[in-house]
Amino acid sequence: MNYFMYKAISSDGTMTSGMTEAEDINAAFEDLSSKGLSILDVRQASSAVVLMKRFFSGRKIKRPVVIEFTNNLSVMLKAGIPIISAFEDIMDTLEDKNFKAIVSDMKSRIESGTRFSDAIDFQREAFPSILVRLVRVGEDTGRLDKSLADVADHLQKMENLAQAIKRALIYPAFAIVTTLGALTFWLAYVLPKIVETIKDMGVKLPLITRILMHISDFMKVFWFVIPLSPVVIFIAFTVLKQNEQTRYYVDALRLRLPIVKLVVYNKMLALFSEQMRILVMSGIPIDRSLEIVSELIGNDVFKRGVLKLRESVSEGNSIADSMKKLKEFPQMVIRMVGIGETSGSLDDQFGFLSTYYLNKLDDIAEKLGKMVEPIVIGVVGTMFAFIVIGLMLPIYDLVSKFGKM
Repeated sequence: MNYFMYKAISSDGTMTSGMTEAEDINAAFEDLSSKGLSILDVRQASSAVVLMKRFFSGRKIKRPVVIEFTNNLSVMLKAGIPIISAFEDIMDTLEDKNFKAIVSDMKSRIESGTRFSDAIDFQREAFPSILVRLVRVGEDTGRLDKSLADVADHLQKMENLAQAIKRALIYPAFAIVTTLGALTFWLAYVLPKIVETIKDMGVKLPLITRILMHISDFMKVFWFVIPLSPVVIFIAFTVLKQNEQTRYYVDALRLRLPIVKLVVYNKMLALFSEQMRILVMSGIPIDRSLEIVSELIGNDVFKRGVLKLRESVSEGNSIADSMKKLKEFPQMVIRMVGIGETSGSLDDQFGFLSTYYLNKLDDIAEKLGKMVEPIVIGVVGTMFAFIVIGLMLPIYDLVSKFGKM
């Protein structure tokens, strides 16, 4: 899609301008004309304008807002309210101006004869991919209200998953920040004063104290290194993930790091199970469902595994037998999927697995603090023990000298 800047006169005679998205300039003309605008000028937007637009517009809508919109629309359609009327009622309750503009744009397109699935596809940057896909499935099956209800339930589970991960990371993040803050303060402010006092007394400094002095001198000049280190590491990981090969190794590392792998691995299994549940339940073929999941999984190690699984299933193998050849899937998942294939209840089995791994993530979130606490205490204790020993040794020598006097 390309972006185009336009100037036009609306149906009430007022001058209006803005940016629209279309395949080419002719499609932009047609789209603007369908909204009742008299076009004065249309030209392709520069790259700088597009970047600024994306940065400031915040087009990616928060998941809770999408959940509320999807659920409300499902309830109204199920009650027999026409989709245009449903859009109007929903727009009256929206507080997010950006999302209100998006909903208004979709309403205008539907009024001009566009299918709801095409209207939402035009705004796909603002919505999860699975919503766009299942809306089309709902239109094709005549059960749009059910598809929207299923999507709302699915997105709520994804929101619960995200919140569980955030809860799991709160304590480690707090512990790391406070530890780095205390260490920076000690090395840059407290330690230099104590060491200078000891030096003024003419005490010969042992090796460990001299090392502390060098660290202290470094920290006085480059005190910002410690608080900036997590930011630099985060940026480095982000840059590395831009390359497909390095992204794979970064994702593989996340699945091997102690404690981190507990969160990441269970998140991947929960996400895989939930995505498969909603896609299978919507009647999308297994091979196509696996292809969609591979695009949404968010981890290159699992993505390759899911693509291998799809390839094997496309060759006529069962899902469970195909999973046995892959190390990404545990025995429990393989057994449950095998039972689902045999009994014809694959969506129910994926639903069970989704709930199981979401609950497991919640349990990990509650216990993560207890798991991380011994590590944090050990690291912090070692660092401060090093500092205390470095300070106590010259003080001990000083006391010994006074004792001999």
